[in-house]
Amino acid sequence: MSAEPTSTPTRAAAHRLVAPAAALSITVASVWWAFPQGLTAWRSAAIVAAWAGTGLLVASLLLMVREAHLARLLGGLELSYRWHHRCGVIAYLLLLCHPLALALDGWAEAPHLAWQTLDPRAQSWPLWLGWAGLLSLMLGLATTFAVHLPYRRWRSFHFVLGGGVVLGLAHVYVLLGNERLLLALLLVAALALGWRLLASDLGLAAHPYRVTQVEKPAAGMIEASLAPCAAALAATPGQFVLAAFGDGASYHGCGEYHPFTVSGIDRQGRLRVCIKALGPCSQRLQDVEAGVLVRLEGPFGSFLDDLGCAPQLWVAGGIGITPFIAQLRAQGCRQATTLIYLYRQASNAAFLEELAAVAREDPLFELLADASGEALPDVDRLLASVSRLGERQVHLCGPQALLAAFTTALRQRGVAAAAIHFESFDFR
Repeated sequence: MSAEPTSTPTRAAAHRLVAPAAALSITVASVWWAFPQGLTAWRSAAIVAAWAGTGLLVASLLLMVREAHLARLLGGLELSYRWHHRCGVIAYLLLLCHPLALALDGWAEAPHLAWQTLDPRAQSWPLWLGWAGLLSLMLGLATTFAVHLPYRRWRSFHFVLGGGVVLGLAHVYVLLGNERLLLALLLVAALALGWRLLASDLGLAAHPYRVTQVEKPAAGMIEASLAPCAAALAATPGQFVLAAFGDGASYHGCGEYHPFTVSGIDRQGRLRVCIKALGPCSQRLQDVEAGVLVRLEGPFGSFLDDLGCAPQLWVAGGIGITPFIAQLRAQGCRQATTLIYLYRQASNAAFLEELAAVAREDPLFELLADASGEALPDVDRLLASVSRLGERQVHLCGPQALLAAFTTALRQRGVAAAAIHFESFDFR
């Protein structure tokens, strides 16, 4: 996200529209191509619902592709995932309307025809494919909303959604044959599923790195230094990578890709990432050792891109300090910058001594550190300490409750919404 006051926020806003526009274009093209003529109202509604749902399913697959250049084009990985989820849910509802509308069309002729339409036992195998696809979507979406499901089990069930898409497209293919639009949708779906499975989940497109050093900047947190084994990622401060840690001499990695914010970048392509113990995998990573092979995907995000020349206000809560320490380590401050750094207690304050040293040496950098404990901090008191608040570009990184409290307070003090930037990194 940008700190430019005019053109860059407009460009960022335009990028946020690319993902929904792409999904809408695929959906409208599908419905336009298959729009029924001369049919009854309910049968026409069934066909429109089926093709709209199919278009949204294919768009959902496209939006789940985990590739850095595509993610940037679509407004960021988190935004792509959000629209991937929305498209999947809407597609399922539309596809659920498809057999119901066909049943209502049969009801208009004879009630027993409506039941035959909904009874798979009375149908042929091409229609069984459609029912199997719909049931797979139902199972996959049900587990998507199960936020307390263990990650590995959640991911396994999530793959059922891909199977549902394949079955649904096979259902349409058997019924319609080699239609050009259908073949195009099948190709997009196959490429998206293939890329996600082979390049992303199996790591064939990942960059190999190796852990060279592990430090503990705070309680329940490590900072791992990673050196590239081949071509390095072109990461910038404010970005994050998806990392899968392998095994070491006395360490067994979980092998799953998880997002970690870059906390340091050097000219040789070496990276540092901060990992806080939040779940089973990140808990295990607290014991990672030097020599472990790491596969990285990305980089993703644009949180601190194009800071511009306006004065800055940075607000960091806990592990949210990582993009800001990366920026200070890479370039320092090019404009007046105030950092409000919030943590529960001194043992949780990562990089506090390093930040204090920067504040002593750099006249452009001001540090306001505050141990707020378990409760939300006194936002009014902290913002009252910031001079020229209305002129600043604000970047927030931390827990959702903290971001919401600061956003509300900033808006009440006249800070424009376009001047407030944050990334929540709350996707799985």
